[in-house]
Amino acid sequence: MDRFRELLACPGCGGDLSADWRCRRCGSAFDAPDGIPNLRLPGDARTDAVRQFYEGSPFPGYPPHDDLHALRARAEHNRFAQLVDRALPGDARIVEVGCGTGQMCLYLARADRIVIGADLTRASLRLGREAAGRFGLDRVAFVETDLQHPGLRSSSFDLVYSAGVLHHTPDPRASFARIAALARPGGMIVVGVYNAVARIPSRLRRLAARLSRFHVIPLDPVLGARSDPERRKAWLRDQYLHPEEHRHTIGDVQRWFAESGVEYLRTYPSSVFGDEPERLFDPAEDNWWLEAWLAQVGWMWTLGREGGLFFSVGRRAAC
Repeated sequence: MDRFRELLACPGCGGDLSADWRCRRCGSAFDAPDGIPNLRLPGDARTDAVRQFYEGSPFPGYPPHDDLHALRARAEHNRFAQLVDRALPGDARIVEVGCGTGQMCLYLARADRIVIGADLTRASLRLGREAAGRFGLDRVAFVETDLQHPGLRSSSFDLVYSAGVLHHTPDPRASFARIAALARPGGMIVVGVYNAVARIPSRLRRLAARLSRFHVIPLDPVLGARSDPERRKAWLRDQYLHPEEHRHTIGDVQRWFAESGVEYLRTYPSSVFGDEPERLFDPAEDNWWLEAWLAQVGWMWTLGREGGLFFSVGRRAAC
């Protein structure tokens, strides 16, 4: 854990942490049960509701008899995961904020990279840490913390990655500002949130499910393809029963970027027609609002199958 400690901080004052998890600045004491530092301060009722929600069914979970080869094979079927991996140097310092059970952390933990997975749900973090141990990965660590008071060192990471998290916080705009501050000057930020337009099919399925008391869940294309009961349960809860959900347009996220001193580069999938990125951290060819709106309408068919999640990529200002 010592190699990761310099990337962690007191969630109350941002001070350095000693070997026994005491803040050298304010004296606050923390602990690390099960080898997972607990750097989470008491949250508000809405944040606690989300934490309790995932304690009941960690998301997304691991298939039975999973191993590192299978995990990497699954990830490399995902074009976006490949692009993230290829864009990062071998010595990158990475944090995934809202890592859940840690699959992306484990996938990116290659070469000399140092990866920290942060989440507010200990049940999810335990699954991630256990998988890292089974897979023999010692350059990834997990920490319990939340976005209101993150126990992470500001201006320290080459990549801040957060997928499917901000839209489950009480104030996604403020949450983005906090994660943007974790990137080093010139560092990259990749955030995935529900798109307001592409989420419409999922919202219609959720409405039908509630009206029928969930008898029409087989209409969900992802749920129908999953055979493992625990993973089916996790997907159903995440998509249809979540206590906190917001949806955003490309323009919303671009405003967050501008307010936090982050240069907007592109979305994934691209909002520019005919633009298929080979290098994820290169800027898109254009940024026309009308084209972006037309792309979002198209995402109802291309992204609506899996909930309407889209990614935005940016670079924190160098100074």
